[in-house]
Amino acid sequence: MYFLKNHHRKNHFPAPRAIRPVPRLAFILVAAVGTAAWGQMQSPPQSGGTRAVQLPLSGRPQGGATMQQSATPSPGTSVNTVNTQIQVQGAYSGSILGPNAPSGSITLTLADAVRRGLETNLGIIGADTASRQARAQRMLVRSSLLPNISASLAENAAKIDLAAEGFSASALGSALPFQFPTTVGPFHYYDAHGSLQQSLMDFTAIHNLRSAGQSANAAALDALQAREEVIVAVAGTYLQLMATAALIEEQRGEVEYAEASYKQARAQADAGNKAPIDANRSLVELQTEQQRLRSQLGDFEKQKNALARLIGLPLGLKIQIEEKLDVLPSESPSLAEAVRRAWSQRQDLKAAEAQLRAAEEARKAAVAEHLPSASINGTYGLQGVNPNQGAAVFQASASLNIPIFQGGRIAADTAQADAVVAQRRAELFDERGVVELDVRNAAIDLDVANDQVNTAESNRKLALATLQQSQDRFAVGVADSVEVVNSQEALAAADHDYVSSLFSQHLAKITLARAMGEAEKDLPDLFKRN
Repeated sequence: MYFLKNHHRKNHFPAPRAIRPVPRLAFILVAAVGTAAWGQMQSPPQSGGTRAVQLPLSGRPQGGATMQQSATPSPGTSVNTVNTQIQVQGAYSGSILGPNAPSGSITLTLADAVRRGLETNLGIIGADTASRQARAQRMLVRSSLLPNISASLAENAAKIDLAAEGFSASALGSALPFQFPTTVGPFHYYDAHGSLQQSLMDFTAIHNLRSAGQSANAAALDALQAREEVIVAVAGTYLQLMATAALIEEQRGEVEYAEASYKQARAQADAGNKAPIDANRSLVELQTEQQRLRSQLGDFEKQKNALARLIGLPLGLKIQIEEKLDVLPSESPSLAEAVRRAWSQRQDLKAAEAQLRAAEEARKAAVAEHLPSASINGTYGLQGVNPNQGAAVFQASASLNIPIFQGGRIAADTAQADAVVAQRRAELFDERGVVELDVRNAAIDLDVANDQVNTAESNRKLALATLQQSQDRFAVGVADSVEVVNSQEALAAADHDYVSSLFSQHLAKITLARAMGEAEKDLPDLFKRN
């Protein structure tokens, strides 16, 4: 305000003392050169117009957790039950160390493990940061449509060689009544001004903004889907721990049976009632069962480490789990209802739709490069020898950019955007099939697991009864140790099948919930018992 008031009081400022002796003609020429240079410095460079922002071909995120179920038995199982595995891929297999991480030991419930996973799993952290990055990209694109206002304050000192700027006596073409100076200055002045740049009409920038908005929306939906993936990864790994704990408990029982059979055979061999080969055969069976127990204990510790990596716990922490596998209710929604709910609730399907809309807006942005664009630019400020003496200066311009020939650039941008639209449309169509396939496969797995639980439980009871009869027959001398060993092996396989069936049932239930997009919502009630 002080500058403006001073300008109203004095409509001109005296020339600096260093340039007062210079003839008026030379000063006018130098002033013209300086004014033109100042205007060029303040005017923004003109470009060929806004370019359409090109998107990557695919919009699908990578990684996740999957359930695999097959009829091929794994080592230690029989063909009576399917083999179920949980596979965690990509960033979802890692985590950051959680805040206030415990030391020593920790007792975990399934809900606690899932909560920690949602806070520290690397997959969900990556999805959240990708969402933040997409929002930042939208802000960057939006900035091209908003006013760009800046201010500057400068103090300048200069000495100008007039001949270098093209001003000399010979250049003026006539003899002058005075000696033409070769230099002007040194002189100084200050410059305080503000500038404004504003786009008035830019359809490419508008469609770029809409495309960035849809991409940000898709990234936010992917972050929600990442929560479902983390729940399946953590719950599946926790369930695997529960299954291994149950197998260890069953295996300890197998070791006790084998030890009892060996003591019985050893006693009868020492008494001369049985051949030593029966005692040796029972000893081999006992050592085999003990080795199985040691292997399962090792697997249990490795699975604890895998769970710790998923939920941000330090490795080496002693993890205790509270929950145990038990038979679950067998009811589930109808297949048609499950597919309908999945199509309306799956966040990755909604993200694919948003990715297609983003590609369509990007194509519109490319096509809009043919259209004119308009903008305004202006500067206003004060210039003078010192802050007490100055004059108001300004520059304003309005520009209209009309693309005429761009050497095929716009056609190339449009063709590239067309390819992205085609790819995203194909991915959306495929995603609907993927969603339905997930639901159908999960429903099949759950039905198979429900049936296998009943069969395995029956086989387990029969195998236990058979072992007890074999031991009784061996005790009275009507059977040898081969029958007892075979019965022990059958019981071990039946116990493993039963635990595997319970694990398959639990995992299939959470997988079906994820396939419908309901894992996080239904988790508290998912494993309610009968």
